[in-house]
Amino acid sequence: MSTDQPVSGKPSRFRNWKQWVQIGGTALSIILLVILIRQQGWGEVLSAVKQIPLPIFVMTLAVMLASRLCVVLRWYALLRSAGAPVSFKSIFELVFVGLFASNFLPSTIGGDVVRLAGAVMLRVDGGLSAASLVADRLIGMAGMTVMLPVGLSSVLGKTALHAAGLFSSLLPLPARWREKLRGFITQVLISLQHWLKHPAGLGAAFVATLGHMACTFLSVSLLLNALGSPLDFWQIGGLWSLSYFITLLPVSINGLGLQEVSISYLYHTFGGVPLENTLTLSLMMRLLFVAASLPGAFFLPLLASLRNVETANHQ
Repeated sequence: MSTDQPVSGKPSRFRNWKQWVQIGGTALSIILLVILIRQQGWGEVLSAVKQIPLPIFVMTLAVMLASRLCVVLRWYALLRSAGAPVSFKSIFELVFVGLFASNFLPSTIGGDVVRLAGAVMLRVDGGLSAASLVADRLIGMAGMTVMLPVGLSSVLGKTALHAAGLFSSLLPLPARWREKLRGFITQVLISLQHWLKHPAGLGAAFVATLGHMACTFLSVSLLLNALGSPLDFWQIGGLWSLSYFITLLPVSINGLGLQEVSISYLYHTFGGVPLENTLTLSLMMRLLFVAASLPGAFFLPLLASLRNVETANHQ
């Protein structure tokens, strides 16, 4: 048994190294964002913010809350199709507590950790809870992957020669990377094995993630229209999908800074939106994400009450 255990202290050192990378990446991304804003001029960015009427902001916030409701439906559909005895109300509260934790406690408690702990306290099997969260993430990625070709077409249309050289240098993949890719695909299939046998739940979750994406893209569209820089809905979605995958890189805490820089760069360079408007867009979207997670603060006592029930059941 002992031979299977990791070397003492190694996991802790790895976690510390990863945490420092994320802290450093977050700091660098924020510095780059501040540099961009300073180069453009704080006055111009503030002037762009003032172009957004309050009713448009309120409407955009409502759409963002609707996107969060789709996230709730996605996880609920997965858990219910797996036979988990959960109510929509409890999942609604857990998702919003998780969103609140991700936005306000990013360096200590992740949203998925909160959701996993809450699901286990609701007497959902620990393995099923973890698998459902993995499946939830994978379905979200699958939805964004649908829009990825649109985003790539916008980018490759202007950088085709560079991209061709890049891809030619990457292919064929080295054996080590092929092995990692094979292992990743295997892990994905293991995580989805239950839902592959029950495709109705998988389909419902995918429809929910499409709703989440549509609401997010609509929010961007409303803001860009208010800023006087409208873009085609599909181009908005394509460029957002590219930003989404960039933000998945584990070099920043909750994508802080990295998301704003990637949104500003992509929509300015490949969408033709003025830089002051893309900076405003990125900052406003971050504000909307945070504002849409605030209802989770009302449900924070949920975890404490669940913990009390769990403790009582073990006495």
